[in-house]
Amino acid sequence: MFSRRIVAARPLAHAVAPALARRPQFIQQIRTALTEAEHAELVDPNMNGGYINPPAELRNTRDPYADWWDKQDRRNYGEPVHEDNDIQGALSLHDYNHFTPGWGGVLFGTFVVAVLGLCGAVSLIYPDKISVPKQYEDGLEAELGGPRAVRARKHGEDLK
Repeated sequence: MFSRRIVAARPLAHAVAPALARRPQFIQQIRTALTEAEHAELVDPNMNGGYINPPAELRNTRDPYADWWDKQDRRNYGEPVHEDNDIQGALSLHDYNHFTPGWGGVLFGTFVVAVLGLCGAVSLIYPDKISVPKQYEDGLEAELGGPRAVRARKHGEDLK
């Protein structure tokens, strides 16, 4: 019983709790000056560490027959690389400039009109119902099980 009282009292927790209560809960830091790295980040609008960024130009638009140091990427040795080189490099997606947007709209509209015109022509010509419905003598009585079977309704017979 005495051991249960000691465990329930938790003397170690009561000894540590006042020390934790005395410690400030939140420490606020007031900054009055910027470091050199922070100042350089604020001054540089492109946030690239002062790197000289060449103008944005797709590598695929450069002359493929020029004497490039790097034939695949079409750039010379020591030439600065744009920071978006992964987007503008020779292995990136091609810039699709084969058609203007207006001509692309004309081509798309022509396709839609052609498909809808073909569907309309087929719907006018295609037979969607049979010309003469099939008629069976005695309403297929023998095929459906004989005279005692529930027979199919004959043409002109009323529903009961």
